[in-house]
Formats: sequence, structure tokens, C-alpha cells
Amino acid sequence: MSQKKTAFITGITGQDGSYLAELLLSKGYQVYGLTRRTSTPNHDRIKNIINKITLIPGDLLDQHSLTHAIKETQPDEVYNLGAQSFVPASWSQPVLTGEFTALGVTRVLEAIRVAKPDAKFYQASSSEMFGKVQDTPQNESTPFYPRSPYGVAKVYGHWITVNYRESYNLFAVSGILFNHESERRGLEFVTRKISHGVARIKLGKQKKLKLGNLKSKRDWGYAPDYVQAIWLMLQQDKPQDFVVGTGKTWSVKDCVKIAFESVDLNWQDHVETDKSLFRPAEVDYLRADSTKAKKVLGWQPKTSFKDMMEIMVKADLKKEKKK
Repeated sequence: MSQKKTAFITGITGQDGSYLAELLLSKGYQVYGLTRRTSTPNHDRIKNIINKITLIPGDLLDQHSLTHAIKETQPDEVYNLGAQSFVPASWSQPVLTGEFTALGVTRVLEAIRVAKPDAKFYQASSSEMFGKVQDTPQNESTPFYPRSPYGVAKVYGHWITVNYRESYNLFAVSGILFNHESERRGLEFVTRKISHGVARIKLGKQKKLKLGNLKSKRDWGYAPDYVQAIWLMLQQDKPQDFVVGTGKTWSVKDCVKIAFESVDLNWQDHVETDKSLFRPAEVDYLRADSTKAKKVLGWQPKTSFKDMMEIMVKADLKKEKKK
């Protein structure tokens, strides 16, 4: 029998990391995850699989811990999903965002170069790199024009991955994933803020939901579909970058409407616009052209936007009823 494949995931306690870990376990991988030392560990998203994975202490800010982790685990595949990933926070913490989201990528690549140069590496790039879009829809050759410290940091992470691929002949790829959500999304993200707010309003726990720019449009997909694309990128014979999205856009207002309708409420009775929640520089219109991912990886999104929002509202209703 062939030996078990080994994977190492940074950001394993996050939305994508937890879904990816589940996917890899279902494929028979041995899974290691990097975890930061905090006074209260947040293992909520991985509680169902915590006994099946091995957590390794380390930090994207600490080169030695990363090199040590890669040396110890000797992974076949490394997935860098760890970052400061909340865009609004990148304005209040621009330097920290750069340390984690930009230089953190270099540190992981350095660790691989030194300790396991034949490992395949995945970098979580982001549609936020397109920012003030130069072309619509956006594909692998659309120029970047980031509009937040987070977007700028992601551009650095993207290009340093290309650089290590070309300079050191590493199998290093970037997945430019468009917004992908789920019931495991953090409460600070707009889709989850909406699903959580709708659940609480339905149960009479709150009256109003305050939101920023309702006109902002995104290409939103369901996270479990997207981790499949992430895995497929590292199964290819040659390293190349891919744009992953649905090719459809929805506004925040659409999101709100679907969520409230799923519990038979009229959104206009409950939603208030709060100017303080607007971004200093808005990204207005993101839409993916995933032709390459469909052709080369054979990937397709399975879950519709409407279904995704309904899944999220249902999950939040269940959670809130227990409280």
C-alpha cells in the first residue's frame, strides 16, 4: 500500500483551514496544523476532527518556528491559509497585516526551501488584489490594483510565491479565490453578520441590523466547494496559478434580501445603513473568470448563492436557539 500523504496547514483553525483539513482526512492524508499560542485556544471549527490531526505550535511571525515545523513534519503539501484576513482591520493594523499576510508567506517559503524543498506549496491569494478593477471579469492575467493594506499585502504574498517558484524551482502556486463564505465564517464578515443578525431578529433577540455599503458587489461562493479547488491545484503536474469564483455577482443588498426572505421577514423593516461601516476605499465590483480552473482542474462551484445564504441562516438559527 502506498504511504500516507502528509499535509501541513497554516490557518487550520480558520474557515478554509478547517474545511480543507476535513477534505484531506477524507482522502487519507496525515494532517498537521500550525497553531499559535494563545491564552484561550480557538479550536471551535476543528473540534470534530481535533483527535485526527496533529497541531504544531508556531507563528507566521517567527521564522524559526516555521522552519522547525516543516523540518519535523516533512510534508508533501503545504497550504498557507494563515493571515490577518479581515479587510477593515487592515486599516487599523496595517503593519501587523503586512507582517502576517505578506512577510508570513516569505517565511513559510523560506522554511520549505531550507527544510523540505520538494514539498508542494499553496498560497491563499485573494480577489482583493484586483481592488479597483482594471477589467471585468477578472482572470489570471488581470492587473492588480489593491485598495486596502490587506489587498496590498496579498499582492506581495502572490508575487513572492511566483518569485520562489521561478528562482528556486519550487512547486509553488497561488489560488486567487474570490469571496467564499459558510456557517464557519467569522462574525465580522458581512455575509455571516447578516445570517447571524437575521437569526437573532427572527428569534426576537435583536431588532435591527446595521450594515455599511449595501451596493457593494461581490462574487460569493461556498467555502467547502473552494477547498476542493485548492487541493486540486497541488495535484497538477506543473505549478500554475488559478482564479476561483462563481462568475456571478451579488450585492450586499441581495444577500440581505435572500437571508430575510428565508425566515419570512421583510429586510426593509430591520436593516439600517451605518456610514461608519463604509471602507475608506471601496472595492466596488468583483467577478471571477474561472475558465482556466474549470478547464485544467475540472472544478465547478456546486452550491448556489441562495442555497449558501439559506444554509448559513439555518446554522445560525440552530446556534442561537441553543443559547
